[in-house]
Amino acid sequence: MKDKQKERNEAAQSELNDLRILDRKPLFSIEKAHRTQLDLSKRIILKDRLPRKIRYVAGIDVAYAESKSFGAVSVLNYETLELVESQTVVLKTLFPYIPTLLSFREIPPAVLCIRKLQVQPDVFFVDGQGFAHPYHCGFASHLGLVISKPTIGVAKSRLIGQIDEDEARKKIAFLKHEGKIIGAQVVTKCGAKPVYVSVGHMMSLETSIKTTLHCTKDNRVPEPILAAHRLANVEKRKSNIA
Repeated sequence: MKDKQKERNEAAQSELNDLRILDRKPLFSIEKAHRTQLDLSKRIILKDRLPRKIRYVAGIDVAYAESKSFGAVSVLNYETLELVESQTVVLKTLFPYIPTLLSFREIPPAVLCIRKLQVQPDVFFVDGQGFAHPYHCGFASHLGLVISKPTIGVAKSRLIGQIDEDEARKKIAFLKHEGKIIGAQVVTKCGAKPVYVSVGHMMSLETSIKTTLHCTKDNRVPEPILAAHRLANVEKRKSNIA
């Protein structure tokens, strides 16, 4: 009888433990993620850590459909902008879409793609924000810190910062937040909307702008990002997911 009672007690305790686990709040919180971004932002290097000559540049992009992420990286020759290598990855989306926390969603597919590369790029272009982010650590900066490589954020819209009215119509106008320069509004193509360039990691803003302009041809978005964007969407279509 004692053994049976002991078994029942243990079963009841196990069930109680299971219920406690189910009742726990998720370990993730938006507040913790934002604190992480602020901590990471202190590690960003805002100076050039580049080889004497840039040989290869890469673009990173991620497409989504249903519960899947389609990551793509395209490596281009810096001088000719010809495609050298591409890699893709498909995996389950591990993080929901939350404004200002895009990097937590895109880092896994991006890093897995980069690990597959045979040619190692000198600079990575990221379709998103770098230092010009409410917590100064957008996707470009977060990725740069994870892979310890120079990165540049090139976004189609701005999250924070202002442009001085007398500077707004110039080809390059600095983006300021609380009196500090955090990026630049750059017209990469005549007659097109500007893009917003900011340091990701291990790059100066001056070099980030210069490299962005060099790598832009017929579209307002730099060629490495365009190549990765096209590739990610090709992989998405292959999956037959709308």
